[in-house]
Amino acid sequence: MSYLTKLPAILLLADGTVFHGKAAGKIGTTTGEICFNTGMTGYQEIFTDPSYFGQIMVTTNAHIGNYGIRKEEVESDQIQIAGLVCKNYNIAYSRKEADESIQDYFQEQNIVSISDIDTRQLVRYIREKGAMNAIISSEITDIDELKKKLDAVPSMDGLELSSQVSTKETYNFGEEGADSKRIAVLDLGVKKNILRNFAHRDVYGKVFPAKTTFAEMEEFKPDGYFISNGPGDPSAMPYAIDTVKEILAAEKPMFGICLGHQLLALANDIPTKKMFNGHRGLNHPVKNIIKNHCEVTSQNHGFGVVPEAVRASDKVEITHVNLNDQSIEGIRVKGKKAFSVQYHPESSPGPHDSRYLFDDFVDMMG
Repeated sequence: MSYLTKLPAILLLADGTVFHGKAAGKIGTTTGEICFNTGMTGYQEIFTDPSYFGQIMVTTNAHIGNYGIRKEEVESDQIQIAGLVCKNYNIAYSRKEADESIQDYFQEQNIVSISDIDTRQLVRYIREKGAMNAIISSEITDIDELKKKLDAVPSMDGLELSSQVSTKETYNFGEEGADSKRIAVLDLGVKKNILRNFAHRDVYGKVFPAKTTFAEMEEFKPDGYFISNGPGDPSAMPYAIDTVKEILAAEKPMFGICLGHQLLALANDIPTKKMFNGHRGLNHPVKNIIKNHCEVTSQNHGFGVVPEAVRASDKVEITHVNLNDQSIEGIRVKGKKAFSVQYHPESSPGPHDSRYLFDDFVDMMG
């Protein structure tokens, strides 16, 4: 098991605010948009979620690493966050099933992080000032030099990232049987547990790179299309918006999650916007206004659809709303077999409040 260096580290925010802590993970420098997640567990799933690509994650739970790292509990093949900010960085872990410590894991994958930060103070600051770019360094102590590096980091607003995390080659999942439904997955940063949920429902699928055309996916002869979650600004993805429009025009069943939800809105002339802080956590209450019931949901998004535009649209109807801020959490297209949700039904905060959405999609293809 690796030991933790006592080297000092610096966290610098884009507005010039400085936090001092201790080095964690790899010694080095990293940049990204800083955001926070309020989940009490699931740090490994957060680290490997492609939707967090390009972001520095602040964890609000005081202890990170305390139950170690288990290799099979990942949402992608590598760590996706740009860096971690935490209070207590625990190298020693208690779970017998764990394969390694968080320090070994971060060193293997070259993740620069900082610990011993007052994350309560930091989160309250971000909550007031909004998400912004930041830099972590355990090798550079000159604030002016760090500012120069940070100034060169592009804003998340207008940034296209999905093509960077998408699969480079197509691959299949599930088992093909006589009664299996076939789906084409447009991979914009898909999480492994989404594919597991489809496979558990006797779905056989093929996962395609982000910029695959509708015509290419049609060669698989799918019964339906799934538009995945992913990072970045949805309005900077005209290639994906056009693909969604073609799927709708072909009258194909379609289901979108998170980024897929935003793209379905954009394909129906509903704009998206960058949120002040976004929603990231495991306890967001959402009401299904069609079925008149509530769900505890897992969320991870920094962009959202414009609520006023959704309510004014004659193309879609609202199916789900967030009970905290009344943001739009689900829509379906009128006259089409197409629907989407902003949250993550494959996660387990409820623990299974939202899994019915996968069943609804399978039935829709049926």
